[in-house]
Order: sequence, then C-alpha cells, then structure tokens
Amino acid sequence: MTIASRVRYFRVDRFNLLSVALGLACLAGINLYLTVFVTGLAIHFHWIVLAPNYQSLEILGHPWIIIIAGIFYALEFFADKIPWVDTAWDTVHTIIRPIGGALLAIQVLGHSTPAFDVLVVLLAGSTSLITHTAKASSRLVANSSPEPLSNIGLSVAEDIAVFGGLALIHYNPILALSLFALAIAAFLYFIPKVFRSMKAKIWLALTKLNAAADLRRPPSLPIALPSRLAPIFSRHNVLGETIAWATPCISGRGRKIPANLFGALVATNEEPHKIVFVARKGARGFCQTIDLEGSTVAREPQFLSENLVIFPTEGRGPKYSFLFTRSRGAMVEQIAEDLRVKLTSTAAPRPVETLAPEPVAHI
Repeated sequence: MTIASRVRYFRVDRFNLLSVALGLACLAGINLYLTVFVTGLAIHFHWIVLAPNYQSLEILGHPWIIIIAGIFYALEFFADKIPWVDTAWDTVHTIIRPIGGALLAIQVLGHSTPAFDVLVVLLAGSTSLITHTAKASSRLVANSSPEPLSNIGLSVAEDIAVFGGLALIHYNPILALSLFALAIAAFLYFIPKVFRSMKAKIWLALTKLNAAADLRRPPSLPIALPSRLAPIFSRHNVLGETIAWATPCISGRGRKIPANLFGALVATNEEPHKIVFVARKGARGFCQTIDLEGSTVAREPQFLSENLVIFPTEGRGPKYSFLFTRSRGAMVEQIAEDLRVKLTSTAAPRPVETLAPEPVAHI
C-alpha cells in the first residue's frame, strides 16, 4: 500500500469513527439508556463483531453496564408514556443525555489527541442536546391534550427510531450521520416556532396550576391594550377607529398568522364585523384584520387553555384559533357572545316574501 493510499484510508477510517461517535450521541439524546442497553447486548452476545478500531466499545458489553442501562430503560419505558411524567423525566435528563452522548462519543474514539477529544465532546454534546430538545418539545406539545395515546405513540416511535438508527450506524455509519444531520437541520429551521410553542404550553400549564378558574363574568370587556402592543395597533389604525374591547391572548393561529405568537384581539366600534389580531413580532410588530362575515364564533375549552374559534359557517374558508388561559373561560364566552351578536345585527335582512291576494268570489 502506497503512502497516499494509507493516508486516504486513515482519513476514511477516522471519518467512520466520527460518524459512529456522533450517531450514537444523536440517539443518546432521544433515549440514552436504550442506546447503551441495545449496543451492550449486541456486543455481549456477539450479535455484532467489533472491528479493531471499535474495540473501545467493548466495555458497553459488560454485564453490569447492561443491567443498569436495562433498569433505567425500564423506568423510562413507563415514564415516557404518562402525560407530564414524561416532561418531568425529560427535564431531569436535560443534563444527563448530553453528557452521556459525549461520553459515548469519546468511548468510540478510544485513544486520540486531546484537541480532537475536546472537539468531539463539543460536537457530540451539542448533537445530543439538540435531539433531546426535539424530543422534549414534542412531548410538551402532546401533553396539551389529556389523552395518553399521543404520548404512547411518540414513545414507541422514538424507540423504533433508536433501533433503526443503531442498525443503520452498524451497516453504514456515514449514511446514518447524513440522515441525522438532515433531521437536525430541519429541526433547527423550525426551532423558533418550537420555542414559541414550548413557551406558550409552559405558560398555560403554570397558569392552570397557580390560578383557579374565574367563573364570574366581567361587567365589561377591557378596552386598553397592553403597553407594548398599543403602539403597534396605533400604527395600524390609520382611520382612527375607537376600541370597543381589547383582550390579551396567549397565541393565535390561522391564515397569515404565525403560530404561538403572543398578542391581543381588538374589536372596534366602526367595524363591528371585523377584529384585529395585534402581536409583537420584530421591530414593527404584527397586525392582521379578520373579517367575520359568513363565519361562526365559538368557545372551545381545552385541557390547558380556553380557545376562541372562528370558522366558516358554510363551505370552505379560513379558520382561526386564539388561546387564552383556563382562568379566562368566562371572558372568552363573553367575547364569543359579543361577536355573535354583532354578526347577527350586521347580517343583511332576508327579503320578505309577499303573497298575492287570493281572488274574492262574487256572489
């Protein structure tokens, strides 16, 4: 073998080692104990034969490591399928999984240069943290509904992903790393929306735990916007319309409205069949006018929130949903009633059918 061939072989082999190290770190961010448990079983029972470059992983096949990893995986197996228990478990493992992923990566590399070890620790820890964040955020969103089926489905899908990822790492580590990199890049692209969603869910959960539901209807809806949203509405209100009521909401969703954006709903006296969603987004803020003509307004109580839903009465059309805290249930019902009254009063009257007089018989 020539010197050039040896150098090329060394580079490819080192890249394979790095691919295995980062691949295991990525899976550790999803389920650290399952990754160690399955890898240890495969090594211990010789389901896979370690190449000379991967002999440092042989320690994972030690019986005590397999037993401890199996016990913790059994605990995680049940914790992952219970709403909010899985979120508490993920919170505890925010530090454990990145550290475990970094240690796995270092174990794959074996003896290397200190500078390379530090670089791999940073990469592996960051990779584990990203996949852990993706897992924890998806669970937090799923916990907004009380039914456990979504949690069970996500847990099973994560376990299958770990099994499939380990098999792919064994057969083609470079392809596995490429797929993991694409998944991480997609998550990073959507991470602003993910964090807004997590913030909204955490706020709703804390509000529900700390504040009892207020069943009393307010005498009137507030007319003052929050101080940080008032200038945004003023720039949008070029016609100088007067505010009928203005109610802050946790987030809104619908056509041209970004999801999980904190804002407020504003109704004006001059346009009773329209409302405006005002939010803080960037330097100029965000305003979206919603036409209520031909729509139905309803209150929709959820597990964590009270929703004001606007949807077309007939046919297809835009649908909007605005989230409020559970303690604002009475206020949301009052908003829905006010909008329904305005829609009824501004609806075009139906034409009155007149019947022709019956001919009178002359006797």
